[in-house]
Amino acid sequence: MTHSITPVVLCGGMGSRLWPMSRVEQPKQFQPTLGKGSPTYFQATVQRHRGPDFAEPIVVTNARQAALVHRQLDDLQLKGRVIGEPVGRNTGPAVLAAAICAWREDPEAMLLVLPSDHMIKGDINRIITSMATAAQDGRIVSFGVIPTYPETGYGYIADGGAVTDYAGLHSVAQFVEKPGYDHAKRLIDGGGVYWASGISLMRAQTLIEEFRRLDPTTHAAVTAAVDGAEFRSLGIVLDESAFRRAANEPTERQIFERTPAIALAPLHGVEWDDVGAWNSVYQISEPDADGNVLHGDVVTVNTRNSLIQSESRLVAVIGMQDMVVIDTPDAVLITQRDHSQDVKELVDLLKSQGRREVASHTVREMPWGRLETLTSDKAHDMRVMTLRRRASVQVNGTGLGPSLLTVMAGEGRCTVDGAEVTLRPGQTIAIEPDHALPLTNAAESELKVIHLMFRNMAETTPRLVPPAPQNGAQVVTEAI
Repeated sequence: MTHSITPVVLCGGMGSRLWPMSRVEQPKQFQPTLGKGSPTYFQATVQRHRGPDFAEPIVVTNARQAALVHRQLDDLQLKGRVIGEPVGRNTGPAVLAAAICAWREDPEAMLLVLPSDHMIKGDINRIITSMATAAQDGRIVSFGVIPTYPETGYGYIADGGAVTDYAGLHSVAQFVEKPGYDHAKRLIDGGGVYWASGISLMRAQTLIEEFRRLDPTTHAAVTAAVDGAEFRSLGIVLDESAFRRAANEPTERQIFERTPAIALAPLHGVEWDDVGAWNSVYQISEPDADGNVLHGDVVTVNTRNSLIQSESRLVAVIGMQDMVVIDTPDAVLITQRDHSQDVKELVDLLKSQGRREVASHTVREMPWGRLETLTSDKAHDMRVMTLRRRASVQVNGTGLGPSLLTVMAGEGRCTVDGAEVTLRPGQTIAIEPDHALPLTNAAESELKVIHLMFRNMAETTPRLVPPAPQNGAQVVTEAI
């Protein structure tokens, strides 16, 4: 191999079958693989393809999740380029955007396209790097997993026979998209088929040329979206009006099923799972003597073959078998393991009811730090804001009533009526409705504040009263 490989990590989708761990704003790929404190699926992906054969990754994600991507990369002491999607358009446009950006920086760039939410065991990089020469020569290499049962939720690749010029490379006879059970069983019984892993290797230029030839409309739309991208501190955000014109299709359907450049590399000796439901999490984990997979503060009595996960408190389970119990601060899921696919139906029901628990966790990672919702009702919202050292944020009033900011720990600074105010533990400042208060962490340690927002209390709206700088008076509030 003469050229390093650039991992392109795709971070779209919610992973609704892994609710309540996975939420719209904090989807599956950014959640811990094996409970609190373990690496996230995204982190495991980028860590897996890190070393002398690989360049820094390109991450394609929802533009609102760029800060979360950088936080998780920072935890690994790894840098990467982030491409923010203003709207989701499936994997085809996402991969093409990454290819265009990579090719403009390096016309010889080679891309390894990776889903961000799979679990893989085994020396996959040995197989990937062995296919580099074929990719450099213009092949698009799709990696196939040896199937172990007739799964109906995966696509299949039929082996067309060995390619003599490249050891381990095969031609593709056919792609089969998510067959029914009987069809999947016939495919497996007949042999010579593989699950489509979603992992592929090619030169950026090869993919760009195939898009230009096979889907010129999407090629033009994504090129315009990259040309019109907005450059931000956390990466680029593609131009929305142009990106919307791209076909909402996966790369497989747009290119792989139609190009003569496609080839297959079987992943012999590699264990792979897309972890699409809680039963999959159980199956890829190491059970204890009772067959249970336990994460967090969990105690069991007479319980067998169950997955039980607690994020923040004691969960005690008695007399259960083949169950899934997932406890988070604001939602608990209890289901039989063989019904874990039905969690998507539950999520759809919760969405129709407008439930907040589908959209977001009580704790959210933000560009400036962390935001935790403590309580919320018709009268007020209370949340804790933790600012990283030297970070800044605009604390907005609600427009419906007064808002109070109280320092718990650290030291903050803000500007009130043109005067700089220092906030220390125990001090409170009021924020008028529709007012944005700039707040900065003035210390090297974290700044932690409570933000209490009242609703429908305009008759007692407070105003900001800055301290007198000459006598060091503390910040106070006064209702008018």
